Amino acid sequence: VIYTINNRGDLTLAGATSVVNGTEAAITNQPYNYPDAQNINAKLNVASADVVVGDVQVELSDVEQAQTGAINAGVPKTLIRYLVRYFADTCGDEKLQTVLLDVLDTPVSPELLPPVDGQIAQKTEDLVGPYELHDFFLYYVLRLGYSPEKVYRVAKHAFKRTYTKETILKWLKTFYRRFFSQQFKRSCLPDGPKVGSVSVSPRGDLRMPSDACVRIWMDEAEKLKA
Repeated sequence: VIYTINNRGDLTLAGATSVVNGTEAAITNQPYNYPDAQNINAKLNVASADVVVGDVQVELSDVEQAQTGAINAGVPKTLIRYLVRYFADTCGDEKLQTVLLDVLDTPVSPELLPPVDGQIAQKTEDLVGPYELHDFFLYYVLRLGYSPEKVYRVAKHAFKRTYTKETILKWLKTFYRRFFSQQFKRSCLPDGPKVGSVSVSPRGDLRMPSDACVRIWMDEAEKLKA
């Protein structure tokens, strides 16, 4: 992998690869904000990853986590969407409203792959599942300590008009698998404020070993039936 940094502090990767849906794809000329170059230029480099990104982890661990601050470590993505829509509806600026609504209509993507025929090649929710489900799972796991069986039971009631039982169970298993396997990335998160009642910051609520084993939780989840 070849790294190049321009005078604006942008990092470009050439020769790196990303595995998407089992297919390895090259990452070519993708810019990243490189923290060291930002420091050289006396700039504050702030991570934008929110609580769900910290939960299921679809970002690069090296570049995107070596930030000055993780300001959204305690903010759910569904809350961010709600706040952006509220501001768009109340800002009184038609141009700004158009931009914000366009942002909301754009699928969430790590943007590691170039667009295909003008369309986003990677959609995060296709890989990890709906964010509203992950926010729900995360709250009841971290805030109330519910078991997989109880989380599944309350999720079925909460989303009975939105998702099938099979869909909820599928993404619940994905949640547990990724939540445990990606803890090593959360362990190196920079400081971040606690905004709500749940946070994945290792310097706040979540004191979890990087090598925690998911087997007990997955054994219970595998026994659940849709």
